[in-house]
Amino acid sequence: MFPPITDWDAAYDNAPAIPDGASWPGRWIEPARDFRQAMMAQGRARLDLAYGPGARNRLDLFLPKGTPKGLVVFVHGGFWMALDRSFWSHLAAGPLAHGYAVAIPEYTLCPQIRIAGITTETGAAITAAAAMVAGPLRLAGHSAGGHLVTRMVSATSPLGAGLRDRIAGVMSISGLHDLRPLRATWRQATLSIDAAEALSESPALLEPLPGTRLTCWAGARETSEFLRQNALLANIWRGLGAATAVVEEPDRHHFDIIDGLADPDHPMIRALLA
Repeated sequence: MFPPITDWDAAYDNAPAIPDGASWPGRWIEPARDFRQAMMAQGRARLDLAYGPGARNRLDLFLPKGTPKGLVVFVHGGFWMALDRSFWSHLAAGPLAHGYAVAIPEYTLCPQIRIAGITTETGAAITAAAAMVAGPLRLAGHSAGGHLVTRMVSATSPLGAGLRDRIAGVMSISGLHDLRPLRATWRQATLSIDAAEALSESPALLEPLPGTRLTCWAGARETSEFLRQNALLANIWRGLGAATAVVEEPDRHHFDIIDGLADPDHPMIRALLA
């Protein structure tokens, strides 16, 4: 029998459970900056592209050598209330090596917007990026970004029908797929998730779009709630007709789990582009 959770903050706070956990997200700043500079020097970076009217409605687009085979969109995390696109540029290296363009958007943060509004903005960002690059579309997101990319293939997706048909696969990395437990954490003071939004914005409580192919990937050293959330969506959506897979990568935690995206030979990249 699993005991009830009494400390919801600890269940969703990753840094205290990781040695030197406070060093993230700072560890990503330098490699991301160096990667952008190298891509700009090669003429393969299009930065600060607007996809909407908001101050944070911006994305960066990185281009491979030659004609892109398709587009990968990476949506960042931060519990819908922190971080921006500048932390993640280096994660484009893996897909780029395989000939895919990579778009990395950012979005308005809570409490200036509700999570439902971030879903709408993410749809607008993907729509804008997809108009710049032809071919199949693959979505990846980390933590809250995992929530956002799986919302794109939920029944109430903000994406248009033609764009939905281009989505070849979705990868939720340490994703949050049921928002209801988060209402019991300290972040609720900023997120203000009400009961109705928890139901309408939780991918685990929605049906997947027909033909959805989903991989839920997490680090084996994550908190029990992130591991549960990782397996939860793949389990439910498989029962609703989606093709799903669950991976718990050994010796990885909530922050270093995304390193796989930067490595062209990592199994995470092979799964994303399969």
